[in-house]
Amino acid sequence: MLKEPITTSIFDLFKIGPGPSSSHTIGPMKAAYDFLQRAKSLPDSVLTEPLQIKIHLYGSLSATGKGHGTDRAVMAGLLGWLPDTCEPTAFTALLKNPDDVYSIRIQDKPVALTAKSILFERGRYDSPHPNTLVFKLSGNGISLLQEEYYSVGGGFIQRKGEDTQAASNKIPAFPFSTMDELMEQMVKHKLSLTDLMIANEMALTGLIRKEIYQKIDDILETMHKAVKRGLRHKGVLPGSIRLRRKAPVLYQQAKSHASATDSFMVFLNAYCMAASEENAAGNIVVTAPTSGASGVIPGITYLLRNHYHYDKQKLREGMLAAAAVGFLIKHNASISGAEMGCMGEIGSASAMAAAMLAYCAGRSIETVEAAAEIAIEHHLGMTCDPIGGYVQIPCIERNAMGAIKAYNAYLLASSGNTGYQKISLDSVIKVMRATGKDMSKKYKETSQAGLALSATEC
Repeated sequence: MLKEPITTSIFDLFKIGPGPSSSHTIGPMKAAYDFLQRAKSLPDSVLTEPLQIKIHLYGSLSATGKGHGTDRAVMAGLLGWLPDTCEPTAFTALLKNPDDVYSIRIQDKPVALTAKSILFERGRYDSPHPNTLVFKLSGNGISLLQEEYYSVGGGFIQRKGEDTQAASNKIPAFPFSTMDELMEQMVKHKLSLTDLMIANEMALTGLIRKEIYQKIDDILETMHKAVKRGLRHKGVLPGSIRLRRKAPVLYQQAKSHASATDSFMVFLNAYCMAASEENAAGNIVVTAPTSGASGVIPGITYLLRNHYHYDKQKLREGMLAAAAVGFLIKHNASISGAEMGCMGEIGSASAMAAAMLAYCAGRSIETVEAAAEIAIEHHLGMTCDPIGGYVQIPCIERNAMGAIKAYNAYLLASSGNTGYQKISLDSVIKVMRATGKDMSKKYKETSQAGLALSATEC
């Protein structure tokens, strides 16, 4: 029996915002903005001066928050900024000087915010998620408002005590929570995957088909702008690693050897790394499904548009197929690196891209499923161990590797009778969930083990 059908919008999965991390940047910014609105709704009579706000970051947000820009993100949200409209240069400039003071007003009463307002708490904290933020507003030393948020991956947030499932009063036209249920709905109602996804999106958002396609076009355009910027921009990425951008060099190599049999892979590597390097620089990208994995699908779609010459409609339909797989992973496992390691980020993106490739090529829904399953299967157990807490090493190259794996997963899935496939997508997602739970937290976005410990050698 169907339980808790997926009610996520395509445009919640694919979100526009500044890098370098959806769970460490976009999510905390949204949480801070939400807290600001709740503080502003308090009665004026309870706001006794002086007002003070303190933000406590726990778990992965504390361990790697500096490298991921979590402090800037929180400050931006409290200033009233949102990820899809904030200006990257202004965002990057926040907290450059630790002595800077930022002023906001709550019911016309001033609150001064500084770097000291944000506390990186390294101790244990009893929380259901490793990405936890606690906001506290006090007046004249008396607690006025406290809220706890969880940044659960891909820029999604949850507030303690809030039932997100109950909060959604929208019901999808064709509910599903697993791949088996999705395929049952397609067969029962004689629907293509495209039509089912569009019908659900219309029911959840109230948008019409034309508006949904336009928003998908806008998402693709933002992705491809990131690729184009990354192919042009040279130099060193921000942060102590001093990592030099590689995408422009790869792109020139690909163009100079365009007739070589493997040139399309060099182009694909360049495209994926271009978008990923833009993310690492804190520029505007699209969560796909996270910022750390925001190079895989942009690279694939850029290749499909410029080398395969797929038209707009085919790319739209490919994005819908990718979204379906992303929904299933988020709903039944997680897309959070702090919960799943990098298999939750690059693994998810690779599976989504593999499904897209199969669907755009006109393969059956069974082949789409098999492609996504193969891609996840070969990311199981992948650690999230960024050096210095920056989304650079190994993250940038992993985007390119994830795209190549996606392409190969599509080829393998297309090579024979899918009836011979032994492992289903639903099964491998269950394995993914169990693997993430069993992994040591040292390998899940904390920079406490793995490649992160080689920082002194870089």
